[in-house]
Amino acid sequence: MMAKRSLGLWSTLALSALVTTACGGSDATGSGGSTATAGTASGTVGSAGTAGTAGTGGNPNTNPQDGPPAGNPNGHCAVPAEGAPADVSTPDTVVGDGTPASCTSAAFVAAVAQGGVITFSCGPDPITITLTETAKVFNDANPKVTIDGGNKVTLSGGGKVRILYQNTCDPDQHYTTPHCQDQDTPVLTVQNITFVDGNAKGLMPEGAGGAIFDRGGRLKIVHSRFFNNVCDAAGPDVGGGAVRALSQSMGLPVYVVDSTFGGKAGLGNIGANGGGLSSIGVSWTVINSLFSHNEAIGNGASSGMGGNGGAIYNDGNTYTLDICGAQMNDNKANEGGGAIFYVSNDMSGTLKITDSVLTQNPSGKFETLPGIFYIAKGPPDTTGSTIQ
Repeated sequence: MMAKRSLGLWSTLALSALVTTACGGSDATGSGGSTATAGTASGTVGSAGTAGTAGTGGNPNTNPQDGPPAGNPNGHCAVPAEGAPADVSTPDTVVGDGTPASCTSAAFVAAVAQGGVITFSCGPDPITITLTETAKVFNDANPKVTIDGGNKVTLSGGGKVRILYQNTCDPDQHYTTPHCQDQDTPVLTVQNITFVDGNAKGLMPEGAGGAIFDRGGRLKIVHSRFFNNVCDAAGPDVGGGAVRALSQSMGLPVYVVDSTFGGKAGLGNIGANGGGLSSIGVSWTVINSLFSHNEAIGNGASSGMGGNGGAIYNDGNTYTLDICGAQMNDNKANEGGGAIFYVSNDMSGTLKITDSVLTQNPSGKFETLPGIFYIAKGPPDTTGSTIQ
Protein backbone atom coordinates (compact mmCIF):
# COMPACT_ATOMS: atom_id res chain seq x y z
CA MET A 1 0.00 0.00 0.00
CA MET A 2 1.13 3.57 -0.59
CA ALA A 3 2.71 5.20 2.42
CA LYS A 4 1.54 8.61 3.52
CA ARG A 5 4.08 11.33 2.79
CA SER A 6 5.16 13.81 5.38
CA LEU A 7 3.98 17.34 4.73
CA GLY A 8 7.07 18.79 6.31
CA LEU A 9 8.99 19.52 3.10
CA TRP A 10 6.53 21.72 1.28
CA SER A 11 5.38 23.46 4.45
CA THR A 12 8.97 24.43 5.19
CA LEU A 13 9.51 25.58 1.62
CA ALA A 14 6.30 27.56 1.80
CA LEU A 15 7.99 29.77 4.35
CA SER A 16 11.10 30.20 2.24
CA ALA A 17 11.91 32.63 -0.53
CA LEU A 18 10.29 30.28 -3.03
CA VAL A 19 6.96 31.79 -2.06
CA THR A 20 6.89 35.04 -3.96
CA THR A 21 3.38 36.07 -3.01
CA ALA A 22 1.77 35.61 0.39
CA CYS A 23 -1.57 36.73 1.73
CA GLY A 24 -1.22 40.33 2.78
CA GLY A 25 2.27 40.55 1.26
CA SER A 26 3.51 42.13 -1.91
CA ASP A 27 5.94 41.48 -4.71
CA ALA A 28 6.48 42.50 -8.32
CA THR A 29 3.07 41.20 -9.31
CA GLY A 30 1.29 42.43 -6.20
CA SER A 31 -0.88 40.42 -3.86
CA GLY A 32 -3.99 42.20 -5.04
CA GLY A 33 -4.09 40.02 -8.15
CA SER A 34 -2.62 41.84 -11.12
CA THR A 35 -2.70 40.19 -14.53
CA ALA A 36 0.24 37.89 -15.29
CA THR A 37 0.39 37.25 -19.01
CA ALA A 38 3.30 35.21 -20.30
CA GLY A 39 4.16 35.17 -24.00
CA THR A 40 2.42 35.07 -26.74
CA ALA A 41 -25.69 -4.66 -28.39
CA SER A 42 -27.01 -5.23 -24.87
CA GLY A 43 -25.60 -7.90 -22.53
CA THR A 44 -26.96 -9.69 -19.51
CA VAL A 45 -25.50 -8.48 -16.24
CA GLY A 46 -25.31 -10.02 -12.82
CA SER A 47 -25.52 -8.39 -9.43
CA ALA A 48 -22.68 -6.64 -7.69
CA GLY A 49 -21.77 -6.58 -4.03
CA THR A 50 -23.17 -3.97 -1.70
CA ALA A 51 -21.02 -1.03 -0.77
CA GLY A 52 -20.98 0.74 2.57
CA THR A 53 -22.52 4.12 3.15
CA ALA A 54 -20.18 7.08 3.07
CA GLY A 55 -21.91 8.94 5.87
CA THR A 56 -23.54 12.33 6.14
CA GLY A 57 -22.81 15.25 3.89
CA GLY A 58 -23.36 16.25 0.31
CA ASN A 59 -26.47 17.59 -1.38
CA PRO A 60 -28.92 14.82 -2.30
CA ASN A 61 -31.05 16.99 -4.56
CA THR A 62 -28.83 18.68 -7.13
CA ASN A 63 -30.67 19.37 -10.37
CA PRO A 64 -28.18 18.83 -13.21
CA GLN A 65 -30.27 21.07 -15.45
CA ASP A 66 -29.22 23.98 -13.24
CA GLY A 67 -25.60 23.50 -14.22
CA PRO A 68 -23.62 24.84 -17.18
CA PRO A 69 -22.70 22.59 -20.10
CA ALA A 70 -19.56 20.50 -20.15
CA GLY A 71 -16.33 22.28 -20.99
CA ASN A 72 -14.97 25.78 -21.39
CA PRO A 73 -16.69 27.41 -24.38
CA ASN A 74 -13.67 29.65 -24.84
CA GLY A 75 -11.18 26.80 -24.84
CA HIS A 76 -9.79 25.96 -28.27
CA CYS A 77 -6.76 23.78 -27.59
CA ALA A 78 -6.18 20.75 -29.81
CA VAL A 79 -7.03 17.38 -28.26
CA PRO A 80 -4.55 14.56 -28.92
CA ALA A 81 -5.82 11.15 -29.98
CA GLU A 82 -5.31 9.70 -26.50
CA GLY A 83 -7.65 12.35 -25.09
CA ALA A 84 -10.45 11.71 -27.59
CA PRO A 85 -13.74 10.01 -26.68
CA ALA A 86 -13.83 6.22 -26.76
CA ASP A 87 -15.78 4.42 -29.46
CA VAL A 88 -19.15 3.25 -28.09
CA SER A 89 -20.78 2.21 -31.36
CA THR A 90 -20.92 -1.45 -30.27
CA PRO A 91 -21.74 -1.49 -26.56
CA ASP A 92 -21.31 -4.60 -24.45
CA THR A 93 -24.13 -3.55 -22.13
CA VAL A 94 -27.01 -1.14 -22.54
CA VAL A 95 -28.50 -0.04 -19.24
CA GLY A 96 -32.27 0.25 -19.64
CA ASP A 97 -34.88 -0.92 -22.12
CA GLY A 98 -35.90 2.48 -23.40
CA THR A 99 -37.90 3.55 -20.36
CA PRO A 100 -36.81 5.71 -17.42
CA ALA A 101 -37.99 3.09 -14.91
CA SER A 102 -35.59 0.52 -16.33
CA CYS A 103 -32.50 2.65 -15.64
CA THR A 104 -31.92 1.71 -12.02
CA SER A 105 -29.05 1.81 -9.59
CA ALA A 106 -28.85 -1.98 -9.58
CA ALA A 107 -28.69 -2.15 -13.38
CA PHE A 108 -25.85 0.37 -13.55
CA VAL A 109 -23.86 -1.19 -10.71
CA ALA A 110 -24.14 -4.60 -12.38
CA ALA A 111 -23.04 -3.18 -15.74
CA VAL A 112 -19.91 -1.65 -14.22
CA ALA A 113 -19.08 -4.93 -12.48
CA GLN A 114 -19.21 -6.67 -15.86
CA GLY A 115 -17.12 -3.98 -17.58
CA GLY A 116 -16.73 -3.27 -21.28
CA VAL A 117 -18.56 -0.52 -23.14
CA ILE A 118 -21.65 0.69 -21.27
CA THR A 119 -24.33 2.94 -22.76
CA PHE A 120 -27.90 3.82 -21.70
CA SER A 121 -31.41 3.55 -23.12
CA CYS A 122 -33.63 5.44 -20.70
CA GLY A 123 -36.03 7.26 -22.99
CA PRO A 124 -35.81 10.57 -24.85
CA ASP A 125 -35.43 12.89 -21.85
CA PRO A 126 -32.53 13.56 -19.48
CA ILE A 127 -32.54 11.25 -16.47
CA THR A 128 -30.89 11.08 -13.06
CA ILE A 129 -30.03 7.64 -11.70
CA THR A 130 -29.59 7.83 -7.92
CA LEU A 131 -27.29 5.09 -6.70
CA THR A 132 -27.95 3.17 -3.51
CA GLU A 133 -24.46 1.66 -3.62
CA THR A 134 -21.15 2.47 -5.25
CA ALA A 135 -20.53 1.10 -8.74
CA LYS A 136 -17.24 -0.84 -8.60
CA VAL A 137 -14.92 -1.96 -11.38
CA PHE A 138 -13.69 -5.56 -11.12
CA ASN A 139 -10.11 -5.68 -12.35
CA ASP A 140 -10.44 -9.08 -14.01
CA ALA A 141 -13.82 -8.52 -15.69
CA ASN A 142 -12.75 -6.53 -18.76
CA PRO A 143 -9.57 -4.58 -19.53
CA LYS A 144 -11.65 -1.63 -20.74
CA VAL A 145 -14.55 0.03 -18.96
CA THR A 146 -16.21 2.86 -20.88
CA ILE A 147 -19.29 4.62 -19.52
CA ASP A 148 -21.07 6.93 -21.98
CA GLY A 149 -24.14 8.83 -20.82
CA GLY A 150 -25.08 10.15 -24.23
CA ASN A 151 -25.32 13.68 -22.74
CA LYS A 152 -28.59 12.67 -21.08
CA VAL A 153 -27.60 10.64 -18.02
CA THR A 154 -26.72 11.94 -14.58
CA LEU A 155 -25.35 9.60 -11.92
CA SER A 156 -26.11 10.75 -8.39
CA GLY A 157 -24.70 9.56 -5.09
CA GLY A 158 -27.76 10.97 -3.37
CA GLY A 159 -25.47 12.70 -0.89
CA LYS A 160 -24.72 9.30 0.65
CA VAL A 161 -22.40 7.18 -1.49
CA ARG A 162 -19.36 7.53 -3.71
CA ILE A 163 -20.48 7.02 -7.31
CA LEU A 164 -17.67 5.11 -9.07
CA TYR A 165 -14.69 3.14 -7.74
CA GLN A 166 -11.70 1.47 -9.41
CA ASN A 167 -8.73 0.15 -7.41
CA THR A 168 -6.22 -2.34 -8.78
CA CYS A 169 -4.77 -2.75 -5.28
CA ASP A 170 -8.06 -3.70 -3.62
CA PRO A 171 -8.23 -7.50 -3.18
CA ASP A 172 -12.02 -7.34 -3.09
CA GLN A 173 -11.89 -6.14 -6.69
CA HIS A 174 -9.52 -9.02 -7.59
CA TYR A 175 -5.79 -8.74 -8.17
CA THR A 176 -4.67 -9.31 -11.75
CA THR A 177 -0.90 -8.68 -11.48
CA PRO A 178 1.77 -8.84 -8.74
CA HIS A 179 2.42 -5.12 -9.27
CA CYS A 180 -1.01 -3.59 -8.67
CA GLN A 181 0.45 -0.12 -8.23
CA ASP A 182 1.58 0.00 -11.88
CA GLN A 183 -0.49 -1.96 -14.37
CA ASP A 184 -2.04 -0.94 -17.65
CA THR A 185 -5.61 -2.14 -17.05
CA PRO A 186 -8.42 -1.57 -16.46
CA VAL A 187 -8.70 1.52 -18.65
CA LEU A 188 -11.63 3.49 -17.28
CA THR A 189 -13.25 6.17 -19.47
CA VAL A 190 -16.25 8.28 -18.51
CA GLN A 191 -17.75 10.53 -21.18
CA ASN A 192 -20.86 12.55 -21.99
CA ILE A 193 -22.18 12.12 -18.46
CA THR A 194 -22.82 14.09 -15.25
CA PHE A 195 -21.87 13.18 -11.67
CA VAL A 196 -23.70 14.85 -8.78
CA ASP A 197 -23.95 14.53 -5.01
CA GLY A 198 -21.28 11.86 -4.63
CA ASN A 199 -20.02 11.46 -1.06
CA ALA A 200 -16.81 9.70 -0.02
CA LYS A 201 -16.75 10.92 3.59
CA GLY A 202 -15.54 8.34 6.06
CA LEU A 203 -14.70 5.68 3.50
CA MET A 204 -11.61 3.49 3.86
CA PRO A 205 -8.75 3.44 3.08
CA GLU A 206 -9.29 7.16 2.43
CA GLY A 207 -12.36 9.33 2.19
CA ALA A 208 -11.37 10.73 -1.19
CA GLY A 209 -13.01 11.00 -4.60
CA GLY A 210 -16.69 11.74 -4.00
CA ALA A 211 -17.65 11.06 -7.63
CA ILE A 212 -14.72 8.92 -8.82
CA PHE A 213 -11.90 7.17 -7.00
CA ASP A 214 -9.36 5.57 -9.32
CA ARG A 215 -6.18 3.80 -8.31
CA GLY A 216 -4.24 1.94 -10.99
CA GLY A 217 -4.84 1.26 -14.66
CA ARG A 218 -5.80 4.45 -16.54
CA LEU A 219 -8.51 7.06 -16.14
CA LYS A 220 -9.90 9.41 -18.79
CA ILE A 221 -12.70 11.99 -18.43
CA VAL A 222 -14.29 13.51 -21.56
CA HIS A 223 -17.18 15.98 -21.93
CA SER A 224 -18.49 15.36 -18.42
CA ARG A 225 -19.79 17.45 -15.54
CA PHE A 226 -19.26 17.26 -11.77
CA PHE A 227 -21.55 19.10 -9.34
CA ASN A 228 -21.74 19.06 -5.53
CA ASN A 229 -19.50 16.06 -4.90
CA VAL A 230 -17.70 15.87 -1.54
CA CYS A 231 -14.96 13.98 0.27
CA ASP A 232 -13.47 14.13 3.76
CA ALA A 233 -13.20 17.68 5.04
CA ALA A 234 -9.83 17.25 6.77
CA GLY A 235 -6.81 14.98 6.59
CA PRO A 236 -3.23 14.64 5.31
CA ASP A 237 -3.13 14.53 1.50
CA VAL A 238 -6.83 13.58 1.38
CA GLY A 239 -8.78 15.19 -1.41
CA GLY A 240 -10.81 15.11 -4.56
CA GLY A 241 -14.32 16.24 -3.81
CA ALA A 242 -15.02 15.15 -7.39
CA VAL A 243 -12.08 12.99 -8.56
CA ARG A 244 -9.16 11.25 -6.83
CA ALA A 245 -6.53 9.50 -8.98
CA LEU A 246 -3.52 7.45 -7.87
CA SER A 247 -0.97 5.04 -9.42
CA GLN A 248 -1.63 5.58 -13.12
CA SER A 249 0.10 3.06 -15.39
CA MET A 250 3.67 3.98 -16.36
CA GLY A 251 3.14 7.49 -15.07
CA LEU A 252 0.94 8.34 -18.05
CA PRO A 253 -1.41 11.29 -17.53
CA VAL A 254 -5.06 11.36 -16.65
CA TYR A 255 -6.83 13.24 -19.45
CA VAL A 256 -9.61 15.64 -18.48
CA VAL A 257 -11.10 17.05 -21.67
CA ASP A 258 -13.99 19.44 -22.30
CA SER A 259 -15.38 18.96 -18.79
CA THR A 260 -16.88 21.12 -16.05
CA PHE A 261 -16.27 21.04 -12.31
CA GLY A 262 -18.75 23.25 -10.48
CA GLY A 263 -19.32 25.99 -13.01
CA LYS A 264 -21.45 28.29 -10.89
CA ALA A 265 -22.24 29.14 -7.27
CA GLY A 266 -23.88 26.31 -5.38
CA LEU A 267 -22.54 23.56 -7.63
CA GLY A 268 -18.87 23.41 -6.63
CA ASN A 269 -17.12 20.27 -5.41
CA ILE A 270 -15.64 20.33 -1.92
CA GLY A 271 -12.96 18.46 0.02
CA ALA A 272 -10.05 18.82 2.41
CA ASN A 273 -7.78 19.41 -0.61
CA GLY A 274 -8.52 19.64 -4.31
CA GLY A 275 -12.24 20.25 -4.57
CA GLY A 276 -12.18 19.24 -8.25
CA LEU A 277 -9.14 17.02 -8.81
CA SER A 278 -6.71 15.47 -6.34
CA SER A 279 -3.73 13.16 -6.68
CA ILE A 280 -0.34 12.10 -5.37
CA GLY A 281 2.36 11.42 -7.96
CA VAL A 282 -0.07 11.46 -10.90
CA SER A 283 0.30 13.52 -14.08
CA TRP A 284 -2.70 15.33 -15.55
CA THR A 285 -3.50 16.83 -18.95
CA VAL A 286 -6.48 19.18 -18.62
CA ILE A 287 -7.87 20.57 -21.89
CA ASN A 288 -10.70 23.05 -22.60
CA SER A 289 -12.27 22.57 -19.18
CA LEU A 290 -14.04 24.79 -16.65
CA PHE A 291 -13.38 24.88 -12.89
CA SER A 292 -15.28 27.29 -10.67
CA HIS A 293 -16.67 27.48 -7.13
CA ASN A 294 -14.72 24.43 -5.97
CA GLU A 295 -13.25 24.57 -2.46
CA ALA A 296 -10.48 23.11 -0.31
CA ILE A 297 -11.94 23.44 3.18
CA GLY A 298 -9.31 21.80 5.38
CA ASN A 299 -7.28 23.86 7.82
CA GLY A 300 -3.74 23.87 9.19
CA ALA A 301 -1.87 22.79 6.07
CA SER A 302 1.46 22.34 7.85
CA SER A 303 -0.16 20.07 10.43
CA GLY A 304 -1.62 17.90 7.70
CA MET A 305 -5.30 18.77 7.89
CA GLY A 306 -5.52 20.17 4.38
CA GLY A 307 -6.97 23.31 2.88
CA ASN A 308 -4.88 23.33 -0.31
CA GLY A 309 -5.87 23.55 -3.98
CA GLY A 310 -9.42 24.81 -4.35
CA ALA A 311 -9.79 23.32 -7.83
CA ILE A 312 -6.71 21.09 -8.27
CA TYR A 313 -4.40 19.51 -5.69
CA ASN A 314 -1.25 17.75 -6.95
CA ASP A 315 1.56 16.40 -4.80
CA GLY A 316 4.41 13.93 -5.35
CA ASN A 317 7.82 13.84 -7.02
CA THR A 318 8.27 13.59 -10.80
CA TYR A 319 4.94 14.32 -12.47
CA THR A 320 3.36 17.00 -14.67
CA LEU A 321 0.27 19.18 -14.73
CA ASP A 322 -0.46 20.46 -18.24
CA ILE A 323 -3.43 22.82 -18.54
CA CYS A 324 -4.58 24.21 -21.90
CA GLY A 325 -7.70 26.19 -22.78
CA ALA A 326 -9.04 26.20 -19.22
CA GLN A 327 -11.19 28.69 -17.35
CA MET A 328 -10.63 28.67 -13.57
CA ASN A 329 -12.46 31.24 -11.49
CA ASP A 330 -13.96 31.68 -8.02
CA ASN A 331 -12.33 28.59 -6.57
CA LYS A 332 -10.87 28.98 -3.09
CA ALA A 333 -8.59 27.33 -0.57
CA ASN A 334 -8.40 27.95 3.15
CA GLU A 335 -4.61 27.56 3.03
CA GLY A 336 -2.64 27.61 -0.27
CA GLY A 337 -3.52 27.68 -3.95
CA GLY A 338 -7.07 28.90 -4.44
CA ALA A 339 -7.04 27.40 -7.94
CA ILE A 340 -3.97 25.12 -8.05
CA PHE A 341 -1.69 23.56 -5.46
CA TYR A 342 1.31 21.93 -7.16
CA VAL A 343 4.26 20.56 -5.20
CA SER A 344 7.06 18.39 -6.58
CA ASN A 345 9.01 17.26 -3.52
CA ASP A 346 12.21 16.41 -5.43
CA MET A 347 11.85 19.55 -7.60
CA SER A 348 11.62 17.50 -10.82
CA GLY A 349 8.00 18.12 -11.79
CA THR A 350 6.61 20.79 -14.10
CA LEU A 351 3.46 22.90 -14.35
CA LYS A 352 2.39 24.26 -17.74
CA ILE A 353 -0.54 26.64 -18.30
CA THR A 354 -1.40 27.57 -21.91
CA ASP A 355 -4.13 29.80 -23.35
CA SER A 356 -6.04 29.74 -20.07
CA VAL A 357 -7.70 32.28 -17.78
CA LEU A 358 -7.35 32.02 -13.99
CA THR A 359 -9.11 34.79 -12.07
CA GLN A 360 -10.42 35.43 -8.56
CA ASN A 361 -9.19 32.24 -6.92
CA PRO A 362 -8.40 33.36 -3.36
CA SER A 363 -5.75 31.58 -1.32
CA GLY A 364 -6.41 31.93 2.39
CA LYS A 365 -2.79 32.04 3.58
CA PHE A 366 -0.13 31.57 0.90
CA GLU A 367 0.44 31.49 -2.84
CA THR A 368 3.25 31.84 -5.37
CA LEU A 369 1.21 33.44 -8.15
CA PRO A 370 -2.37 34.65 -7.81
CA GLY A 371 -4.40 31.54 -6.99
CA ILE A 372 -1.42 29.18 -7.39
CA PHE A 373 0.99 27.63 -4.92
CA TYR A 374 3.94 26.08 -6.73
CA ILE A 375 7.15 24.28 -5.81
CA ALA A 376 8.86 22.44 -8.66
CA LYS A 377 11.48 22.64 -11.38
CA GLY A 378 11.90 26.28 -12.34
CA PRO A 379 8.96 28.69 -12.62
CA PRO A 380 5.61 27.63 -14.06
CA ASP A 381 5.50 27.67 -17.86
CA THR A 382 2.67 30.11 -18.60
CA THR A 383 1.95 31.00 -22.23
CA GLY A 384 -0.88 33.15 -23.56
CA SER A 385 -2.61 32.98 -20.19
CA THR A 386 -4.13 35.46 -17.75
CA ILE A 387 -3.48 34.76 -14.07
CA GLN A 388 -4.87 37.33 -11.67
